[in-house]
Amino acid sequence: MTIALARLRAFAHFWYDFVVGDDWRVAVGVAVALAATYGVSRTSVPAWWILPVVVLVLLPVSLWRAARSKSR
Repeated sequence: MTIALARLRAFAHFWYDFVVGDDWRVAVGVAVALAATYGVSRTSVPAWWILPVVVLVLLPVSLWRAARSKSR
């Protein structure tokens, strides 16, 4: 493997680990929320509220899942 390919692979691994982290469901939820915000922003409806609501839902759910998996 060349050094450039190894660096590119390490860079991609870093970003995957940074974005997905411990819970891939949160990453998917944020991506869906960003897409929904974009879609709503193309209409006349205000879209600023979508991301805060999604975070308010995803954070407790993620914490609950992590606490539940640690107790097993």
